[in-house]
Amino acid sequence: MEQIKDENIKIQAEVLDARRCRFKVDRPVFRAGGTLQFQNREEAKESPLAELIFGIEGVTGVLLAFDVVTVQKENEGDWRSVGKLVGKAIRAHLKSEEATYASTLSEMPENATAEDTIRAKVEHVLETQINPSVAGHGGRVSLLDIKGSVVYIKMGGGCQGCGMASVTLKQGIEKSIRHFVPEVSEILDVTDHHSGKNPYYAPSKK
Repeated sequence: MEQIKDENIKIQAEVLDARRCRFKVDRPVFRAGGTLQFQNREEAKESPLAELIFGIEGVTGVLLAFDVVTVQKENEGDWRSVGKLVGKAIRAHLKSEEATYASTLSEMPENATAEDTIRAKVEHVLETQINPSVAGHGGRVSLLDIKGSVVYIKMGGGCQGCGMASVTLKQGIEKSIRHFVPEVSEILDVTDHHSGKNPYYAPSKK
């Protein structure tokens, strides 16, 4: 396993076989929970990171899963040159996310309250990190309210009533919000999941 370093971003590259390589990143790259797979460049338009990676010659598949990126290429052979380009794409994507987030915070008014600041931060995370990811499942997550440091969210579309909603909340939404907004004390899902009309994964029947 080869380690790709760049400033504070660390990536572990593990060759799975002649055409597949797994890149383990030290921070989230896909925060919605579960996995998202792209088999061509057209599908990758749903994800800025996947689209960047498909810009690398020879890439035929990308799988995102929280802090792991698995890439498939068309030809067998050495991964070193392609791997460096994939690492560069991942780092560029993460730096772009951080820069956009910092820009959002700089636009907050000086008289903003603590709740105003948390609201702006959480809304930014939902719109730039969570919703672009769950959109591939026909879902959307909305911010309903902020009370002190407690965040209230609602899931809609394919996320409402989804059998994986709790996983999306715990492994995706919560981790993403806490990463960018550490002052949040609690994240509560107030969705009426029983009334979901088109869940991406049907809940299991007991």
